[in-house]
Amino acid sequence: MIIGKDIIEQYNKNEVENFNLDFDFLQNKLTKTGANVTEIVNKIADFQVAIPSWALGAGGTRFGRFSYGGEPSSLEQKLDDVGLIHALTHSAGAVSLHIPWDIPSDVAAIKEKAASHGLIFDAMNSNTFQDQPGAEQSYKFGSLNSVNEDSRAYAVEHNKEVIRIGKELGSKSLTVWLADGASFPGQLNFQTALSNTEKSLKEIYAGMPEDWRLFIEYKPYEPNFYSTTIQDWGTSFMLANACGERAYTLVDLGHHLPNTNIEQIVATLMYKGKLGGFHFNDSKYGDDDLTVGSIKPYALFLIFNELVYGMENNPQNPYPAWMIDASHNIKDPLEDLIQSLEAILIAYAQALLVNQKALKDAQLNNDVVRAQEILQNAYRTDVRPLLRAARLQTGAALDPISAYRNLKVRENLISERGLNVKATGL
Repeated sequence: MIIGKDIIEQYNKNEVENFNLDFDFLQNKLTKTGANVTEIVNKIADFQVAIPSWALGAGGTRFGRFSYGGEPSSLEQKLDDVGLIHALTHSAGAVSLHIPWDIPSDVAAIKEKAASHGLIFDAMNSNTFQDQPGAEQSYKFGSLNSVNEDSRAYAVEHNKEVIRIGKELGSKSLTVWLADGASFPGQLNFQTALSNTEKSLKEIYAGMPEDWRLFIEYKPYEPNFYSTTIQDWGTSFMLANACGERAYTLVDLGHHLPNTNIEQIVATLMYKGKLGGFHFNDSKYGDDDLTVGSIKPYALFLIFNELVYGMENNPQNPYPAWMIDASHNIKDPLEDLIQSLEAILIAYAQALLVNQKALKDAQLNNDVVRAQEILQNAYRTDVRPLLRAARLQTGAALDPISAYRNLKVRENLISERGLNVKATGL
């Protein structure tokens, strides 16, 4: 299924009158406060979030997985699905591949398919948490941290292979998420595990092209529940520093213990020039992989407030790589991704409304009430008309979810692909 510009223009005709009323009201209100509405809309229009190749099918729990029908059974179909999301939103202009789940059989054809949808290839993702069929070594007791030298070498070589594939596709970065750790006390020596991990990451880093970046992800628990080797941002930061200036920490919203102050982590990493990427999701208890903004929208806004401040004031930090990383167990995966994009852009737009000069003045005067009011006034502003203005400007649907349903996208995908199909790699 292809959604052409003419189809979206026709859909928008029925929505534009209400949009104009809402936008004119908000524009007049914000202009009186000194906000540059045109600049904000342009920034929203430019903001792009990568869609991971594993997010186009139904996710699951430890106990089951429930297919949604019409799922993509090849990398080509996954790119088609991201193309549908991008056509509706113009905010999903990149794809992040997971290897070996999505190894291109024909790189030239895959690049052509992506280009036809206006997509580029973002960070590549390696997999050293699963033993693949015919694997020469096992990751059961670790990969990059393993006491087995052959297992470590095998895991390092896999990451180098991912880099080689990424180079052919035009990617410029590698994300390493390490599941290595221990389920029981005494299972491993913490210092040995950390030392082995550092050596392995340095080998991977040395194998990257000079214009590539290495993103090191962290997680406090799961699949190991006693310890994980890269358990927090400090360990990731330390390992990134050990590797070199093109190695960075990657923050996943779900990879924190409950009530962790993630916005402070973001601020610290950007201050040190080491925030490389961001994985968006939401959670109630742990790494729940829920729709972005569905549980803690105010926390997401506070994080974006630090991101916006950092992008303006920390030139030592590169522009972060953005990606959604969620699991869609009982929702249509494409609708879930569209909802996530909406939540991300809302938080971004709200953060752009924060008067940073006034906030700084309040902080310097220890005016706690004023500082809170500045943040909450921005958060409580309904910025959805700004998002719609950006979409209208780029040729996207004013209301992507409504358009998705009116155009019967899922029904068309089921008709094309069948009901009992399963996305590859899951």
